[in-house]
Amino acid sequence: MGCAEGGCGACTVMLSRLKGDHHYSVNACLAPLCSLHLVAVTTVEGIGSVAQTLHPVQERIAKAHGSQCGFCTPGIVMSMYALLRNKATPTMDDLDDAFQGNLCRCTGYRPILEGYRTFTKVGTPALTVVCCLLRQDGGCCGGGASGNGCCRTNGTATPLFDAKDFVPFDPTQEVIFPPELMVKTDRSQSLCFHGDRTVWLQPNSLEELLSLKWKHPEARVVVGNTEVGIEVKFKNMVYPVILSPAFIPELNTIKHTEQGIIFGASCSLSLMEAELRRAVDSLPLHQTQVFLAVLEQLRWFAGRQIRNVAAVGGNIMTASPISDLNPVFMAAGVKLTLMDKDGSRLVQMDSRFFTGYRRTALRPQEVLVSLEIPYSKKVRQTQFMSAFKQSPRREDDISIVTAAMSVTFSPDTSLVEELKLSYGGMAPTTVLAERTAKELIGRPWGEELLQAACSSLAEEMTLDPSAPGGMVTYRRTLTLSLFYKFYLTVLLKLRDQVWEVPQGQHLDDVVGRPIMHLSALKQATGEAVYCDDIPLYENELYLALVTSTKAHAHILSIDTSLAVSMPGVVCCLFSEDVPGSNSTGPIVYDESVLADGQVTCVGHIIGAVVADTQSHAQRAAKAVKIQYEELPTVVTIQEAIAAQSFYEPIRTLQKGDLEAGFEQADHILEGDMHMGGQEHFYLETNVTLAVPKEDGEMELFVSTQSASKTQSLVAKALGVASNRILVRVKRMGGGFGGKESRTTILSTVVAMAANKLKRPVRCMLDRDEDMLVTGGRHPFYAKYKVGFLDNGQVVALDVSYYSNTGNSMDLSLSVMERALFHMENSYSVANIRGRGFLCRTNLPSNTAFRGFGGPQGMIVAESWVTDVAQRLGRPAEEIRRLNLYKEGDRTPYNQVLDQFTLDRCWDECLRRSDYKQRRAAAHLYNRQNRWTKRGLAVVPTKFGISFTAVFLNQAGALVHIYTDGSVLVTHGGTEMGQGLHTKMVQVASRVLGVPISKIHISETSTNTVPNTSPTAASASSDLNGAAVHNACQVLVERLQPYRSANPKGCWEDWVKAAYFDRVNLSANGFYRTPDLGYDFNSNCGRVFDYYSYGVACSEVEVDCLTGAHKNLRTTVVMDVGHSLNPAIDIGQVEGAFMQGLGLFTLEELHYSPKGVLLTRGPGSYKIPAFGDIPSHLTVSLLRDAPNAKAIFNSKAVGEPPLFLASSVFFAIKDAVSAARSEVGLSGPFRLDSPASAERIRNACTDRFSQLICSVFSPSFTPGPSDHSGSFKLVLNCSVLTLTLVLVLS
Repeated sequence: MGCAEGGCGACTVMLSRLKGDHHYSVNACLAPLCSLHLVAVTTVEGIGSVAQTLHPVQERIAKAHGSQCGFCTPGIVMSMYALLRNKATPTMDDLDDAFQGNLCRCTGYRPILEGYRTFTKVGTPALTVVCCLLRQDGGCCGGGASGNGCCRTNGTATPLFDAKDFVPFDPTQEVIFPPELMVKTDRSQSLCFHGDRTVWLQPNSLEELLSLKWKHPEARVVVGNTEVGIEVKFKNMVYPVILSPAFIPELNTIKHTEQGIIFGASCSLSLMEAELRRAVDSLPLHQTQVFLAVLEQLRWFAGRQIRNVAAVGGNIMTASPISDLNPVFMAAGVKLTLMDKDGSRLVQMDSRFFTGYRRTALRPQEVLVSLEIPYSKKVRQTQFMSAFKQSPRREDDISIVTAAMSVTFSPDTSLVEELKLSYGGMAPTTVLAERTAKELIGRPWGEELLQAACSSLAEEMTLDPSAPGGMVTYRRTLTLSLFYKFYLTVLLKLRDQVWEVPQGQHLDDVVGRPIMHLSALKQATGEAVYCDDIPLYENELYLALVTSTKAHAHILSIDTSLAVSMPGVVCCLFSEDVPGSNSTGPIVYDESVLADGQVTCVGHIIGAVVADTQSHAQRAAKAVKIQYEELPTVVTIQEAIAAQSFYEPIRTLQKGDLEAGFEQADHILEGDMHMGGQEHFYLETNVTLAVPKEDGEMELFVSTQSASKTQSLVAKALGVASNRILVRVKRMGGGFGGKESRTTILSTVVAMAANKLKRPVRCMLDRDEDMLVTGGRHPFYAKYKVGFLDNGQVVALDVSYYSNTGNSMDLSLSVMERALFHMENSYSVANIRGRGFLCRTNLPSNTAFRGFGGPQGMIVAESWVTDVAQRLGRPAEEIRRLNLYKEGDRTPYNQVLDQFTLDRCWDECLRRSDYKQRRAAAHLYNRQNRWTKRGLAVVPTKFGISFTAVFLNQAGALVHIYTDGSVLVTHGGTEMGQGLHTKMVQVASRVLGVPISKIHISETSTNTVPNTSPTAASASSDLNGAAVHNACQVLVERLQPYRSANPKGCWEDWVKAAYFDRVNLSANGFYRTPDLGYDFNSNCGRVFDYYSYGVACSEVEVDCLTGAHKNLRTTVVMDVGHSLNPAIDIGQVEGAFMQGLGLFTLEELHYSPKGVLLTRGPGSYKIPAFGDIPSHLTVSLLRDAPNAKAIFNSKAVGEPPLFLASSVFFAIKDAVSAARSEVGLSGPFRLDSPASAERIRNACTDRFSQLICSVFSPSFTPGPSDHSGSFKLVLNCSVLTLTLVLVLS
């Protein structure tokens, strides 16, 4: 499950050791069973269950609405549980620390923290009351009513949850350490475990360890397995001998000396962190400068689960060039004790310790026994030290550049006596800038020293243009920027030395109330069953995919001889084994089930290996040898444009007279921008279990948003009718569009194997495999020309969009059409034209993703609006408000806007955010601060609701009433965490007039509701809700005579009476959205049923020296009509916003020039974490906004809020504008999405970036380890700075 590399935290469990009663969270995926001798393992199932008693940790995350898809929930529960076992009343800082290693893609994190805040000293959260979100009769006045008229003061407000209802937490009632493990606690016995390819040796003494290392000099020494585990899993490394010294006393001791603190090499980073923190609390500040620097790096070092097991010695010995800690150890002059069986020696970590990439000065037989971290100088205020880390995401991320700097002054002066500048990420090893340091000795700490240091560092810290990792200009600039931050820090210290629900609604009516997600409790206890949780069938087999390593090539030969001879292998499958049609695809059959003669992307599925176990199947799949003849490859949008590699048709959408509009304009501006793609990163990867039945039938358990499409494509591949294929979907661990069409590339292959072998076959993709083969959000490139008047009114727009479609059409045409339908976002433009080009490239086919082209279209609109404002020198918010649509306006596709609430959302957002005051405060801050700048942006969204493919706007439902009065509801939608089943139960409850406890939804299946549309387009609550309503209304009418005959009876009485009267208590429901249909040729018709509107105001703070930014504050106002379930809808708004935050500021897919995806897994691809939430996030649902076009006046909420996160992007751009103004730069400038630290830093032009002038040859082609698809050179002539821009397609 999860990622298998310790990056997502979904598999978190708690380990306990009897000694010291110590409990700690770990990633189960990295914890070898061999290492758990005499250790107690507690999983989420072990602390509570729905059937028996819930643990408070499980109860609170569920009832606080902190579980949506639920796949991450067990891991988060166990991180919290482990924290409570060690600290019964934690602080909020403890929570932040505990969750650094956990990711959630659904919730936006806020409800999780709010629920668990109740365990802390802070207590009940302040954000639980959202009365104005619940009342539909005018809502809350915000306290403005006179007297006792406000629900906030008169007690009628409805909370999302009430902490008083939670079971109290009693730490004395936790399970004890297992008595079975108390019987023998002596670890003096050596252990030896033999595997197929590896021997695990656990010596009991240092002497034995040294003897074994002498005997096996190439053996890997493993404590936490955080490095070797990754190498074995993803790099296919095999280590015949592994030595585990985790319990050798000498390697686990901590000793205080006069010089510092000695840590045994096996001490975990968490243990070192705790000891250093105790030292900092008890020792004078001037003695703990080194300790503080180490703690600063540990704060952002991986997650808590990794730090709990990773050994400090292992961190040193891996010799990573981007290590967080090694620069600190080098700058501090840490001393290492090395031993072999002949003796010991003391080595200082200096420029000679790292001898090359991943190599150290240790001899093969030597072992690192301990390290001594020194105190800083005992003479007061003579030594200062700081550590820095710059990474795409601050929490749990791999560094781009790390640095540690230490300066010692002659007593009572500011003259530099000793200086050490250590950098990671600037060479194959951690390096010291020795030449620069030497030049600065004896100089006073001042401006002249700064200038000399920066000039020297610019010359000394060089990188080859083809350096692995790319970002050469940014990394070189960082060396100067980080030194400047250190300079300012020290300078400051030196100076310090000298100086709501409708009234009257019945309590039993649950529509509009914050009902908990129906599966939340099961998800919190680990009892919720996902596809791969289904118990093994008898004779079940496992399938592993064989995929292409080339982006475009002919297949010359396939050699399976080695694979079929390996243990457990049953068979190999290739295109000739497809019994039906090998052609497949969600709309156009332009794909193959298995590649036949040619591959068109890296990750193209060529075949499969079926074996008795997962490990055997995967090992054999890697042994299949394929020879290729490579063909020309197109990877990026720019390459596709150059080669004119496009799919047909090229869509055009036009209204008005474009030529006349540009003639009318006072100003014409042209620009372009690129928006990168995005990985879905659902926590549950693609999985299928196929079970063959009699008469050619096949039952499939699939994690898919599209059961019917899976059914039809599997039937096509097997050559049978659809009525022989049953697809069942219980729940998904996230989808976000990624499981709408791409799941079938796995399901068809698994079904084919089960059909051939007549045995159940299962496959769940590993995280890296899933990311490689499935594709993601389409990268877009856009060029625009905009005409506008002196007052800022836009009168003409011509925009061309280019999407990186990939190697097949998939849903890309529909994605582009939606981008065109949103090309103006929320602005009225009289004369407008948009064109959409689908670029055919050799990447895995990109596909649906939350927003479905809308965000790509809208961010370009916000870009040209910002350009107009910057050209006119006016605030962007004024230009946005001036051009905003009004009631009755027509869109570019001639649809009239009615029930228009965007202007209300705008005004409400500005009011709630205190925009004017915050803007004034930001201006003041920017005048007072040179190297940090604050920016604000207010961004609207108008998102059309309906499938643009008209035939998909239909849904069915089936409702049964049983004789005991219980109700079973089935509908065509699938549950992926968005709470669809919960809302459908609420709808049925209101219509039938029965409590939700009597209603159950089991699963989605093709044999109950046929021909279902995908659960997508944010339309599922509307469509399926109306279908459920229809079915329930039919049953209500059938029961009405029995209600009338027995008005004092109960539900069960009426049901039984109808049954005995032979009335059908089962009903089908159906709904189709009326009056839809649009024609591109005539530009007429109705594209959408209605629109969801929203506005967000965000404020950020940018560090101009590094490009890092902080999300300070966001206010969101969203129109969701009359919410069916405010708790779920708020969760959807927050979750979409955080996913958008990743899209626009963090998440970046890197491909090699040969089309190889380099960012596969959480180690290299970063989604937002707990620490990325804006410090102040407020979500309000617009009141008095009924929507007559959807069920119970509600509105869609899944996709529309995502684009509001672009307010953070444009707030960053606003802050960068303030930074550029410091050097006299004004007017429009290009900032591509995502606004990574690299792009931000390069845009903040200053004297340090001017010192970095690396000249690259335009013909330069990056090496295979570069993280970019192509390079574009941009010369900023005004400051003579050459900027490297990554173009990711």
